[in-house]
Amino acid sequence: MKKTNILIADDDIELCELLKVYLELEGMKVNLVHNGQNAINYCQNNSLDLLILDVMMPIKNGFDTLREIRRENNLPILMLTAKGDKIDRIVGLEMGADDYVAKPCDPRELTARIRAIVRRAVQINMTILTEKFLTIDDVSLNNNSRELKVKNISIELTSTEFDLLKLLMESLGQYVTRETISEKILGKRLQSFDRSIDMHISHLRKKLGLTANQQERIKTLRGNGYQFVSSQDAGARGSK
Repeated sequence: MKKTNILIADDDIELCELLKVYLELEGMKVNLVHNGQNAINYCQNNSLDLLILDVMMPIKNGFDTLREIRRENNLPILMLTAKGDKIDRIVGLEMGADDYVAKPCDPRELTARIRAIVRRAVQINMTILTEKFLTIDDVSLNNNSRELKVKNISIELTSTEFDLLKLLMESLGQYVTRETISEKILGKRLQSFDRSIDMHISHLRKKLGLTANQQERIKTLRGNGYQFVSSQDAGARGSK
């Protein structure tokens, strides 16, 4: 069985070594770098299943590193943020991170997050898709290449954003609960005050733009979930 191949980018050498030992005991292959530029170089020259990226690093910080990697690579990225620092978490998610773990992190939680993210990616790659395109109005998802086009213009999505948008489009006109999104897309139970779903939705809204009727494509049912709507539905709602 192929080992999960991970890169940890963190300037805390002692923490990196401890995580490396723990994750390798869990059957993973772990590579280490200690600054953002080396993380970028490694991702450009190697095939990885997941990148664990610290926010505070020398030469190039985690946010700049994330931004540069996301220009060319949809590799799943898990951010390490300071405990209690919600701003770092929100910024990371807005820039395209798939998930985050607060430092100091529990190795068991980190392992569970890694496995959930990698499991989703493997399942997607192994699924035989019966329909290549999923299209609603001028929004089209290519299930094979995992590409999004809006008004025939290609839009870059992270892996998590693509999975979330696909779930919402497949449930056209129906609300998808936050619990369902957390379990199916993020691979974890919904936690109180977790803003990650909100950030992914916000990012998708910016990328999708408005319908022809100048309405949001993703509606919010406060406290419950989200709904993807067609321009016809959006127009009907807007006219009420």
